[in-house]
Amino acid sequence: MTRGTLRIAAAQYPLSQLDSWDDYADKVSRWVGEAAFAGARLLLFPEYGSMELVTLPPAPTGFAEHLDALQRLLPDVLDLFSSLARRQEVHILLPGILVRQPGGAVRNTAFLVGPDGSLGAQDKLILTRFERDRGLQAGDEVRVFDTSLGRLGICICYDAEFPLIARRQVEAGARLILVPSCTDGMAGYHRVRIGAQARALENQCFVVQSPTVGLAPWSDMVDVNVGAAAVFCPADRGLPDDGVVAMGSLDEPQWLYAELDFAALDAVRRDGQVLNHQHWPEHEVLSAAVTVRLGATAAGRDGRP
Repeated sequence: MTRGTLRIAAAQYPLSQLDSWDDYADKVSRWVGEAAFAGARLLLFPEYGSMELVTLPPAPTGFAEHLDALQRLLPDVLDLFSSLARRQEVHILLPGILVRQPGGAVRNTAFLVGPDGSLGAQDKLILTRFERDRGLQAGDEVRVFDTSLGRLGICICYDAEFPLIARRQVEAGARLILVPSCTDGMAGYHRVRIGAQARALENQCFVVQSPTVGLAPWSDMVDVNVGAAAVFCPADRGLPDDGVVAMGSLDEPQWLYAELDFAALDAVRRDGQVLNHQHWPEHEVLSAAVTVRLGATAAGRDGRP
């Protein structure tokens, strides 16, 4: 990603009711194969995209049983996507999955696999009310990932609404932030979308969002899924005026493709109409020094402090 362009694919991914593991393997193989055939080198699947695995017979009921099923299948999921990444010579951000930690805590995790067999993981750092009510535990480490495509960061859904997470990733060298998401209404979708676009603007980086779409009544965690994939950039010369590189059709299962021009991004960081990336330290100084002023006093009405 140092020079030139990168073709990416962001999934608007529908959750299916599956009859067998082979059904699942065939489904994700078709999705990955389609994106690779279209020339994408980085494929992004959404948060909670692995929840469809709980429909495999004998389909468990209840959150605890769903969680147990996901842990049993996790090694097979990682093997499947690692094999697809090698075969298609692509990097894949896997459909998000709940992972039980050695101490018993459960985290919302996004795995990244590469064609060289590399494997990385980012846990969600700030949990929604729904996740807290389910007893999930937040991650505690902001990570960046070195790949043959360049350095990137992952902000899982709600994490994209908090600017300092992406900022730390950008400060560590990421020029691309991946935002896998899962939202059950238009308000939630727009919150994540607005957050993702804001992260692109303030950091002068690319941000790519991938949502789940459609209905999945067999799980109250993902029963309704609303969203559209999108690719955002800073709104500046050489890049789209509205900061939108590409936008998918709302709630339609599809891949969204886009070319990320990192040479144009670097030019904006060096000599843009604005220089958010360079000027961020000034923002940090100002935000650390807040002055509280009360209403005007009699002594201050003539313009003096």
